[in-house]
Amino acid sequence: MLLHVIARGKIARSPEAELVERYAKRIPWPLKLTELAESGGRVPEPQTPFRTALLDERGRNLGSEELARQLEAWRDGGIREVRFIIGAADGHGQAERDEADVLIAFGAATWPHLLVRAMLMEQLFRATSILAGHPYHRAG
Repeated sequence: MLLHVIARGKIARSPEAELVERYAKRIPWPLKLTELAESGGRVPEPQTPFRTALLDERGRNLGSEELARQLEAWRDGGIREVRFIIGAADGHGQAERDEADVLIAFGAATWPHLLVRAMLMEQLFRATSILAGHPYHRAG
């Protein structure tokens, strides 16, 4: 199953970009990273059965195990792509929220959208590690 991270704004060369790249290299599942302009630009249309997860401060706080189990259920249910969409600084509109399959938050705090990319990538690496039975989740 393809993990497709779609984010508004350019991450450029930054500490956040280094973290995103570090985790991108470690995620064993197919992964695609797409950057869109801060405003305008359309989210690409999927070609396969998919689910959409918006990163949104109004979303559910999913623990790592819960995220792993959700990915597992989608994968085992025939979903071929999960699109994780990170909005620009102003977040998502109500129409986008209504169309999403799940809204995910990283706690009650508001996070910079560039940092959210790095946090999401780490959680995707952790979730795929959980599903593979890798000790990363509880190591350290």
